[in-house]
Amino acid sequence: MGEFVRLEVDGGIGTIRLERPPVNAINGQVTAELAVAAQEVTERSDVRAVILYGGEKTFCGGADVKEMVTRSYVEMRSFGAKLQSTVAAVAAIPKPVVAAITGYALGGGLELAMGADYRIAGDNVKVGQPEILLGIIPGAGGTQRLARLIGPSKAKDLVFTGRFVKAEEALSLGLVDQLVAPDDVYSAAQKWAGQFANGPAVALAQAKAAIDGGLDMDLASGLKLETQLFTALWATEDQTTGMTSFVENGPGKATFEGK
Repeated sequence: MGEFVRLEVDGGIGTIRLERPPVNAINGQVTAELAVAAQEVTERSDVRAVILYGGEKTFCGGADVKEMVTRSYVEMRSFGAKLQSTVAAVAAIPKPVVAAITGYALGGGLELAMGADYRIAGDNVKVGQPEILLGIIPGAGGTQRLARLIGPSKAKDLVFTGRFVKAEEALSLGLVDQLVAPDDVYSAAQKWAGQFANGPAVALAQAKAAIDGGLDMDLASGLKLETQLFTALWATEDQTTGMTSFVENGPGKATFEGK
């Protein structure tokens, strides 16, 4: 679809693939094309789950420093806002999203991966937020999503030091959710996403909205949100299908239409 970002759809799974060698560095064009891809998978009914993938060698080495170093403050305000809103658009895709991480996920690359719901990585990967080594801080959600994901003190350690985190530590911190052999990263992501290819699409979207929305609320407000999203599912065909199938055939046998 774009020069550096391609969308492939197969069997209900949409793969958003970064293709800007050698490390898929994020520049203005990549940012714009990612935003378009996020919007398309959001709108397409034939896409029921999404994989973020950078290819066999590396997920994403971060923002394009060579492009940023010459920018003015005014230019960076514009680019920074667009980059953050693009990662937010990825995070807001109302479908299960998994990041398939190979090689490196650094800086903006890790921020993009944190926009996914689940992260599968090769057991040789390195991740981190090394922006401090450039005299700056993460600007695409890294100070916020990282702290929410692994806690503020651990997030501060990674942001303050800028150190690279190896795969096993990333797993123990909760930065990634599953480690596999490097050659198996994409197939493992396909397996995870495939669970939802024929699932109740509206219920999955509501579940994601409840969890993500509730994180920004106090408990009482989050529970109200949950009730609203829960009861709204009685307006869907999948609720009728799922409950009827359960009563007649037992659990796990419903065939959903995603409506």
